[in-house]
Amino acid sequence: MSLIFIGFLSCDKNDDDDYEFVQVATPQLMSKSAFRSSVDIVAPKAIEEPGKIYVYNNYIFVGDVDAGIHVIDNSNPEAPQAIKFIEIPGNEDISVKDNFLYADSATDLVVFDISDINNVTIVERLEDVFNVYDLDIPTEAQAVEYGKYDFEEDIIVGWTVTTERRKKVDNSRIDFVTNDVVPLSSGAESATGTGGSLARFQIVDNYLYAVGNYEMAIFNIQNLKEPLLANTQYAGWNIETMFQAGGYLYLGSTNGMYIYSLDNPSDPEFVSEFVHWEGCDPVVVDGDYAYLTLRGGNLCGQIESVLEVIDISDKSNPVLAERYSLENPYGLGVRNDMLYVCDGTAGLKLFERETPKDLKLVETLQDVQATDVIPLDNSLIMIGGETLYQYKYLENNIELISSFKLD
Repeated sequence: MSLIFIGFLSCDKNDDDDYEFVQVATPQLMSKSAFRSSVDIVAPKAIEEPGKIYVYNNYIFVGDVDAGIHVIDNSNPEAPQAIKFIEIPGNEDISVKDNFLYADSATDLVVFDISDINNVTIVERLEDVFNVYDLDIPTEAQAVEYGKYDFEEDIIVGWTVTTERRKKVDNSRIDFVTNDVVPLSSGAESATGTGGSLARFQIVDNYLYAVGNYEMAIFNIQNLKEPLLANTQYAGWNIETMFQAGGYLYLGSTNGMYIYSLDNPSDPEFVSEFVHWEGCDPVVVDGDYAYLTLRGGNLCGQIESVLEVIDISDKSNPVLAERYSLENPYGLGVRNDMLYVCDGTAGLKLFERETPKDLKLVETLQDVQATDVIPLDNSLIMIGGETLYQYKYLENNIELISSFKLD
């Protein structure tokens, strides 16, 4: 009897060793028909989760992650005014040309006529032209159960996370399978607006380029209100940002920077890749040099955070020219001999470019949280937390014009 009892205890122990408690994410679903009918133009409202910034004429557009765009009238930079909110579910990016605003809405591209800002209208929707850029799976999730999710009919609009006791599985692979549980591991002088360094949309001449996690969609926008999907192509892996300069696209990924030539604008051609350690990576370009930040820690990879200066004079062979330590950087921007780097909670850092690769830190604004910047000709626009900042340029410094609370 003692031997049998010990045997039972051994079985129970082995059984416990085969199981673990897992944070399981389940999608909240909406039908595509309901999702597509929920675009609306409404009165100004408090921001929920600040996203990206974009400037067009006297307006600043501030993204509310996955919800839409706050429109700010910046005719008087000392007293900007929120004038409306464009509800766009599943929105991440926008670009504007000649009063037509292009926005992603999960799988769709939506076009708005903003020629009369008091009467914004939707004029076109191209359905199912994107793979969803980012499913926004909760960071704490260790597994995903898609249940009855139908990719053709449904859109994921949120997630529910529960703790469940599950049999241990191999965590070395990532799959996305329905009905199963799977382990997770600056602007040219034209009528085109200007986005920050965190953008995934870029307009170059008659084309709109939109990059997702691994795929680039190219739209012909010669007829501005009736864009055509010209091409989709593999772009790289873990793409986060895109910047255009001098006939090239520069894609920032968690593992490097990809360079694409626009000699054939409807079919960008891969030129080269600059590989670095894993880290969150926006990039901007000025002349023969690219500047990119790598934010370590959390989900971004390595512990160290740095600013890298890349010599791209030979586009086929980008070379690391210099590296500078930072704390937790995000976006950045260049104007003349100054480089502005958003260092998160460490503030906004101003580097004088003594040469394109030799940078001297000349000022740090420590009393702000800095996420992204747009250096315009006459002012610097910055977002951090739930505040939109505007600064005027001084010699080796900047001075606050206004701070506008988005809440």
